[in-house]
Amino acid sequence: MQFEHSAEIWRDFPELVPGVLLADQITTAVSPAEVSARAGKFTAIAQARLASGQESELPEIQAWRRAFSRMGLKPTQYRCASESLLRRLRREGALPRVHPLVDLCNAVSLAYAIPVAVFDVSMITGDLQVRHASGTETYLTFGGEAEHPAPREVIFADDAGQAHARRWTSRQSALSAVQDSTVTALIIAEALHGSAASDVPRLLADLGGELHALWSTPSAGTVLSQQAPRFTLPRGGGTGGSAGPVRAC
Repeated sequence: MQFEHSAEIWRDFPELVPGVLLADQITTAVSPAEVSARAGKFTAIAQARLASGQESELPEIQAWRRAFSRMGLKPTQYRCASESLLRRLRREGALPRVHPLVDLCNAVSLAYAIPVAVFDVSMITGDLQVRHASGTETYLTFGGEAEHPAPREVIFADDAGQAHARRWTSRQSALSAVQDSTVTALIIAEALHGSAASDVPRLLADLGGELHALWSTPSAGTVLSQQAPRFTLPRGGGTGGSAGPVRAC
């Protein structure tokens, strides 16, 4: 399996900095208290940032708002995932628990104000690409309804025509959402702001360290670029087998 952004996406958003991390041997058999404590460190960073202004003022969020406008979307109607999380944190003071891995990734997303998507690898057919929709793809809502993204909408699509996220970083699909049966997850962070080239590697390092501490499993990741836009899953990834080297090509 490979993950990449289409040439059109790179053409339209050359400032994009995507980071990809593969997490294997994930289980729910971890201490809820330890997950909360580790996630809490990142949530506290986000709360400190929000204390000096609203999420819409953060450069990371402003960059995504400009991108949504360029895609013809109203930024206050369709928000990137990190803005939605920060907005909920500011209003409610906390996020609901979903799954240990998702809770951790959400907390890291809050701290960095960068959208972080988490996909169950076993539910992806073939390769995964961020590209414009043709209008024939199918997206599964969390209410169990099937939707068809509009032509030219930016989606995460696999070889079977399944849309695993709509409006780029706005809404993930229920199809590949992490659940108790998830073993291997593909984690994707995407940023567009001025310091993204230094922030995304730090995000991957922080998240990789937490994954190792919680699940005692190595996580392999890389930062993609227009020159090396493709992430190839290690051999054995998603099967619980031993992983070979990660490649960005």
